[in-house]
Amino acid sequence: MTTRIPVPLTQFVVKMHSRCDLACDHCYVYEHADSSWRSRPKVIGDEILAKAAERIGEHAAAHRLSAVRVVLHGGEPLLAGPDRLRRAAEALRAVLPPGCALDLRIHTNGVLLSRAFLSLFAELDVKVGVSLDGDRASNDRHRRFADGRSSHPQVLRAVALLNEPEYRHLFAGLLCTIDIENDPVAVYRALAELRPPAVDFLLPHATWDEPPKRLPDGGDTPYADWLLTVHRMWEADRRPFAVRTFESVHRTRRGLSSLTESLGLEPSDLAVLETDGTFEQADSLKTAYDGAPATGMNVFEHSLDDLALHPGIAARQSGLAGLSADCRACPVVRSCGGGLYAHRYRADTGFDNPSVYCGDLMTLINGISGGGSSPSGSSSVPAQGGEPLLSAVLTAAQLDELARGYGGADTVAALGRSQLALTRAMLAAAWDASGQGRAEAWGLLSSLDEAAPGAVDAVLAHPYARVWAARRLGGDLTVGLGELAALAAAAAVRAGRGDAVAVPVRGGWLHLPTLGRIAVPDGEAVVTGLADGFSARASDGSVFTSYDQPLRRVRLAGGWTVALEDVDPLRDSHDHPVAGRLPDGELLGWTGALREAWELLGRDLPRYAEGIRAGLTTVTPLRPGPQGRDVSSAARQAYGAVGIARPATAPTLALLLAHEFQHVKLGAVLDLFDLYDRADDRLYFAPWRPDPRPLEGLLQGTYAHLAVTEYWGTRTAAYDGLPGEAADRARAQFALWRRYTAEAVERLAESGALTALGRRFADGMRESVSPWLAVSLPATAERDAERARRERGQLRLAGA
Repeated sequence: MTTRIPVPLTQFVVKMHSRCDLACDHCYVYEHADSSWRSRPKVIGDEILAKAAERIGEHAAAHRLSAVRVVLHGGEPLLAGPDRLRRAAEALRAVLPPGCALDLRIHTNGVLLSRAFLSLFAELDVKVGVSLDGDRASNDRHRRFADGRSSHPQVLRAVALLNEPEYRHLFAGLLCTIDIENDPVAVYRALAELRPPAVDFLLPHATWDEPPKRLPDGGDTPYADWLLTVHRMWEADRRPFAVRTFESVHRTRRGLSSLTESLGLEPSDLAVLETDGTFEQADSLKTAYDGAPATGMNVFEHSLDDLALHPGIAARQSGLAGLSADCRACPVVRSCGGGLYAHRYRADTGFDNPSVYCGDLMTLINGISGGGSSPSGSSSVPAQGGEPLLSAVLTAAQLDELARGYGGADTVAALGRSQLALTRAMLAAAWDASGQGRAEAWGLLSSLDEAAPGAVDAVLAHPYARVWAARRLGGDLTVGLGELAALAAAAAVRAGRGDAVAVPVRGGWLHLPTLGRIAVPDGEAVVTGLADGFSARASDGSVFTSYDQPLRRVRLAGGWTVALEDVDPLRDSHDHPVAGRLPDGELLGWTGALREAWELLGRDLPRYAEGIRAGLTTVTPLRPGPQGRDVSSAARQAYGAVGIARPATAPTLALLLAHEFQHVKLGAVLDLFDLYDRADDRLYFAPWRPDPRPLEGLLQGTYAHLAVTEYWGTRTAAYDGLPGEAADRARAQFALWRRYTAEAVERLAESGALTALGRRFADGMRESVSPWLAVSLPATAERDAERARRERGQLRLAGA
């Protein structure tokens, strides 16, 4: 029976080696109050690793964890050697239950990092974080060898390796410990030049008994001043890399969770395993007093449930109630959270104090957020259940399934959840960037998210909800803030609990996303969600209670329903012009075509159909192309939607649905993973196009044509031995597209721009298309395919 614990542990630091090849004088392990490292084995034993993996596995299974993060740490973990690091990674991956992803990382000083280590980490999918305190002068202030030599050149070499295309996907970021004697401008520029994906700026560990360094003329809040200087440069550069401290302030001021345990009120879920098999609390406690992190527990005699119940860990999970009286009364407590637990320590009062950095934290938070609280109080749309580790959204098996072109219901549902989380984050960022206008709408959306989260999810999961945020963040301010109010109004109507919000009316239409639109005089209408519908009071006092043009849905076989979106003003995000409101006759034509196409997908592409049903929510009618040419499109920021001009036949519609939903899936994958070097600016020819395209274009086209190849392959099999024009066409198309797709996969693989994960993805695509290459076809089909290839080649030459 599962032990009832307040919060399961999901993050683990495993000490691979207890010694270090540097002698950093600010290190909390060797230079602060705790001296337990002296009595511990230098390297962790295999039996301890095996038991630790077992404990993590059983904890994940008992509490149905979707992901765990493990950081291989030290001392310097690379001193443990590649073989032991391999055994650690393999042991951890072997024990996690199905559905629980492992986010495995290693944190190193970089001195020993080599191609051999990075090749191992690429094989084992281990992300790498590196400690670096800035430019050489800043770094050498503390981070030197025992004989005084600089470590800076070795660290720069390590970062250069991580920035190579082959290893860039492993680069987790840089960790920089602040020293107020270092120039923040020089530190920031030195780190930014290295193109890190993230930088953590850490306050040096200190307590009330051992306070942090202060300079004679440094002011009252020198650490806040230092960080705010960096923050201004970071904002001016348009946030070139992630900074958890800055982002956590922005998030917590809007009610979202913090990204770091040093800020916010989220309960700690971290445990540490030392080289001797003992469990400890967070390493930062080593700065408080000798033995402060000790728990008296070890991996052989105690489970992680036992550890989670330890009073010291429980104290770091008690949120606001666990803070000092001064902290509980503070106006920025929900952002500050009392600061890092270790920084509150004083010998006579223990941890019942504000942070020794209290003044700095107050100044930093107010400086970043502009002072005071946001206009609507807790004004955010929180991510329900917390935000998952993006790299842990998909299991390895699910990613491999997607790489082969497929994706079952569970896999595509996981993509959908990650896209909903991204939409929420983008909406919050867009609202924040707008100067926090329409605060009443944002406040309503936030309160509804607590009281009726299903209503908010239903609105925000609509494909075009994110388009507004994407355009705002991209600098297109012409879309205004009215769409935000419309989203809130739609959620209020769905919740039906009497909430009201003012929504702008444009062009005589009041649009409620996912619901429909009402013809209303221009100006502003107050929309109220009622238990049995809604009311909209226009600026002239007239009241409306029904939709003139409701969003229409088509119910397909098996209970699947898809929306025919012809009213949302943001549906114009596709590459082709959208159709207007469908007249009744055209609506009937779409309904019949979709029902027949869905039956064909189930018959001809069953391995694709399952994912389409799980993820395709919206079909947006487009205008036909020139001379009635078939037209289809997937918008990069509209997950779950495809745009199609209704073709003449249902089989063509089935093919277009499958083709475009491939783009939808791959776009979601690319939001989670780097499959290629985004700095690669070369152009590549796809076999089916006369014009060269960026690498992502080739990747998208190749992935979409996996479905095209299988579509024609299954139709060829259905016509096996049968004569006729339809059969001949299917065979010729199959011969053409299987060859095109196979060539494109190899072109991607040979580009040299794929990451290790991208090469794995290409291997999956190759695995999918290879069996189709072995299918025997009549010579006439091969000749027809070759003729089509030559004609396309001539088009390319003519274009050149």
